[in-house]
Amino acid sequence: MIELVKKTNINFMGFRNYAFALSGLFIVLGVIAIIQVARGHANLGIDFAGGTEVQVKFDRPVTLAQVRKVINDKAGIHDFELQDLPTVNKVLIQVKGKGDTVGQYSDKIINALKDGFTGYKIDVDSISEIGPKVGSKLRVDAMWAIIAASIGILAYVTWRFQFRFSVGATIATFHDVLAVLGIFYVMGAEINLILLSALLTIAGYSLTDTVVVFDRIRENLGLTKKYTVIEIVNRSINEVFSRTIVTSLTVFLSGVALFFFGGEILHGFATAILLGVVIGTFSSVFVATPIVLLFGGGEKIAKRK
Repeated sequence: MIELVKKTNINFMGFRNYAFALSGLFIVLGVIAIIQVARGHANLGIDFAGGTEVQVKFDRPVTLAQVRKVINDKAGIHDFELQDLPTVNKVLIQVKGKGDTVGQYSDKIINALKDGFTGYKIDVDSISEIGPKVGSKLRVDAMWAIIAASIGILAYVTWRFQFRFSVGATIATFHDVLAVLGIFYVMGAEINLILLSALLTIAGYSLTDTVVVFDRIRENLGLTKKYTVIEIVNRSINEVFSRTIVTSLTVFLSGVALFFFGGEILHGFATAILLGVVIGTFSSVFVATPIVLLFGGGEKIAKRK
């Protein structure tokens, strides 16, 4: 493994109280976000709020300003979002609707575009219409998916290590998901199924990073008894610190490439991944491991063999 960071001797556990304070803020934001999402008061995408999504392709370039003016003037729709794919002359129109109005938008949008862009060839790539009841069910299913993933993590780490380790890993995973969701809520960014897929990806990444740290701690606990538990924990984290930085930086750079070259529609996913890599790396060291110390009663985790 490339050593971007040479051998270190950092007292990571000495910062755990400050880290807990920051993590507490993230968790509060995440809980508020979940409550607001459940109430339907966040910036929900049509996946969760219900609405209409129409993707059209023009035979030559158009601007979003032109499309917005046509939809405003011809269709009489004013509350909608646009995303463009300029390399292929495509435009994605999203309208959040409620009740029986959901199914009325697609025809209005298509007819308005044909009337407003005379002389253009317009092809309709896709139409998606989701009612508010379906959106509400998707919100509930999304929460259950995250809960099910966390239970799976709890079971896996319990089998792989010990129950006290699984508590640390599960809380750290919840922490990462809540932190990213809370930041998205504060930013006013759209919360949709793409974000859900990013959150599940973040959960998997966070677990992988945490397991590497736990594995080194377990190995060092079995090798020596002459150090205190906190000394062993710090030594273990320092030993995998270079690996952690290399892995996190690699994933982060992939997220940067996805953000800039993946197109407008993937910006939300890429942003979540970038946040998740930073927060997941932080939680592996400053959330999961300190929780193991707290839950395991300090010296007790050394009594493995």
